[in-house]
Amino acid sequence: MNFQRFHSREPLEMNLIPLIDVLLVILIFLMITTTYSKFAELQINLPTADAQKQLERPNEINITVNAGGQYTINRRPVAFRDVAGFSDEMRRAAGELKEPVVVINADANATHQSVIHVMEASRMAGYGHISFATQTQTK
Repeated sequence: MNFQRFHSREPLEMNLIPLIDVLLVILIFLMITTTYSKFAELQINLPTADAQKQLERPNEINITVNAGGQYTINRRPVAFRDVAGFSDEMRRAAGELKEPVVVINADANATHQSVIHVMEASRMAGYGHISFATQTQTK
């Protein structure tokens, strides 16, 4: 039996104002503490140089690396076996030069590892001055 037939219930009310206040505080906290970085949109543009060609210096060793991984030292082809052997070839090419500058002329399609081999061989030979050659962009 239903004895409370004519007794009406009060409608339930949900107060949303405290919930909105809490959400706004959380949103402000997240906006302040978040760092916005765009690593997915990282684009690398290699530099070009618009400088005049420097005169050849007498104390430099020119090393060329082509896209096929072949090396030359002062326009003389050198077979690359290992970094230590290439370092010895660099010392022979330098001869009696005092603190030579190693100029790396790498092809745009050369592998990064082949350039690292030249840099490591320069370090092993004791040559601390390394320079990279660029070409001017033709318009």
